[in-house]
Amino acid sequence: MTLKRRNFLIFLGATVGAVACGNLAEQGQQKTSFSPEKIGGFWDFKPVKGPMPLDGDTVAIARQPLEYARYEIKDDLILPEGYTYDTIAMWGDPLGDSRVGYNNDYLSFVETGDGEGVLTANFEYISGATWMQTYEQAMGKSLPLAEIIPKDNATNGKIDAYKLSDKDPIKAKIREICEAALEDQGMGVIFLKKAADGRWERAESNANRRISGISGIKGKYLKATGPGVVIFQKKKKAGYDDKLDEKILGTFANCAGGTSPWGTVFSAEENFQAQVPEAVYADGSSFSPSSLPFNTQSLNGQGNVLGLAGNKYGYMVEVDPADPNDYGTKHTWLGRYRHEAVAFHAVEGKPLAVYSGCDRRGGHLYKFVSSGNINRPTDKANSRLLEDGMLYAAAFEPDGTGRWIPLKPDTPVSPLLPSAVRGGKVMLPNRPEGGFVAVTQDAEAIAFGEKYKTLGDLYEGSDREKQGAILVDAHFAANAVGATATARPEDTDTAPDGSLYIAYTSGSPGSDGGPDREIFQGPQGEPWEYGWIMHLAEQENDPGATEFTWEMLAMGGEPANGGAGFSNPDNLFIDGDRHIWMVTDISTGKHNDPNDKDRCGCFGNNSIWYIPTSGEHAGNAYLFGLGPMECEICGPFFTRDRQTLFLAIQHPGEIHGIRQNNALETRQFLMKSTDGKQFLQHRQVPLGSNWPGKQPNDPPKPAIVAVRKLT
Repeated sequence: MTLKRRNFLIFLGATVGAVACGNLAEQGQQKTSFSPEKIGGFWDFKPVKGPMPLDGDTVAIARQPLEYARYEIKDDLILPEGYTYDTIAMWGDPLGDSRVGYNNDYLSFVETGDGEGVLTANFEYISGATWMQTYEQAMGKSLPLAEIIPKDNATNGKIDAYKLSDKDPIKAKIREICEAALEDQGMGVIFLKKAADGRWERAESNANRRISGISGIKGKYLKATGPGVVIFQKKKKAGYDDKLDEKILGTFANCAGGTSPWGTVFSAEENFQAQVPEAVYADGSSFSPSSLPFNTQSLNGQGNVLGLAGNKYGYMVEVDPADPNDYGTKHTWLGRYRHEAVAFHAVEGKPLAVYSGCDRRGGHLYKFVSSGNINRPTDKANSRLLEDGMLYAAAFEPDGTGRWIPLKPDTPVSPLLPSAVRGGKVMLPNRPEGGFVAVTQDAEAIAFGEKYKTLGDLYEGSDREKQGAILVDAHFAANAVGATATARPEDTDTAPDGSLYIAYTSGSPGSDGGPDREIFQGPQGEPWEYGWIMHLAEQENDPGATEFTWEMLAMGGEPANGGAGFSNPDNLFIDGDRHIWMVTDISTGKHNDPNDKDRCGCFGNNSIWYIPTSGEHAGNAYLFGLGPMECEICGPFFTRDRQTLFLAIQHPGEIHGIRQNNALETRQFLMKSTDGKQFLQHRQVPLGSNWPGKQPNDPPKPAIVAVRKLT
């Protein structure tokens, strides 16, 4: 248990607060349960029983095979006794001049007075098959989905609608579908008031609005700042020009995010490459929309028919929820990549530091440092600090040190070597053709570094234009200068002392890269799918430091193998007592799959965890909740008084769609007790979802809920 408890206490002790270690070494070796009937703290609760035996169980180890021989998965948000949830908003509910979007992710609640505030929500993407199956039932109107499917397989389901004539009826139908899909993405601002019984309810306000993937069609364009703007404005581009100069039609792929100390909300555009081309030319201009045709099966390539410029997507978007006229600003100094989460280190008299991760296999950790200094951390004028500074990518050394590499034209090229990363593949800028190319041999990477001496050799234009092109192509530029390939950084959170916590979700390689072999490994040096939490401290706690120290904790995994009982940590929230709340992100296709090679199916549905950092039970992970079928739980956010926990329930029923007539099946799992003894579990698993309606054959809908304790 030293991996889960003792190391975790040491890991947190110096930074999160007064950890009651007591006889720490003895506790770390203890083999009996640590858990009482209820866990202390502001929200005392009896942990939920999940599908896997945990070290915190009140069930004796010898009885675990019997107690867990049968388990029933529920299609609901399962909470501890004495807790309930209220549905605040669900897909399709009216909001502003539009509707609540699909697949809600990050949530922020900025309180504007006693018992009132604005809830800002991200809407990440549509789950193609389930969205198509449920759209008419949920919206009360149909889309011409069947009419755009090719009558033969010659196009493999793909149509380059951008090249079709505007008079072609197929183009009009594809545009109708894509506009509906993009309307369901972006951000939403919802004004809430608290009722006498403790429930939060929606209320009328001029702050209520939607910022979608097509807001510009209604004249509500998004703005941009930083060197990327000169790329958008450039008249003679090597690639595609959308003729909109610096104006941006909308925002989509809005995944995680963060709330700044000055009360604005930042939204991370993550998997934008599913809808627009990721590749750019050496001058930072986009590949043609034709390079990513519309896909009639997945409904990806939504930007194709609208002629969207891919280089305008993949940024951090800042919105002031209290300003009804604010429809978002994309800060290009924060870089263009598959953004996930954001954290702020704001110290009076110091530069502003903004951290974010690239959620791809082999993505990097980044830091922006402003040129100017902060006057007051709560001053909304701090947004202007994002207009000038420098973006850095992290390079981690195995000895626990690291440095920040500036992404600027005179930075030397020193590419990542394929042999250093799991999967043996590194993507580098492709010259002179543009875009990127997979490098699988060290000799190729070394030759690349000999041919191009600095980042300025890889990008074209004036100094300002080269800087803009580097930011637009940040991931591939970071690969070229040797930034460390990481393991899907899905959350970044600043601790009270200014240090940083990063949740790395998955250590497996993928089609476009993998994590560093030395930095991201399991307890015995092995590949580790189940995730880590990293702690990073800047030199002298200076936001502008160029060096740092780091340490890693592998918390994910089965208890019998040294894990805490969860897999794939995602969003973190540090509460008022400095305890950690965490949600997981197990890939939907692995949920309850007894044949998953990584055994992620054993963990069941995605879940909510509580990890106390002080007191008798510090360092253990306790199960607070389980999500509905095939969903991801996102965006945990507490009100200031901690009476309410907001959660986003994303993509219920993503694989099987509507649960028909209470369908379920029994699956057999080879499970392990906490001491490693194997036993067989018969698990009942619903097929699809009817949440949140819960009536037979109801369409599943993503929704935002408010969790509260019953009095």
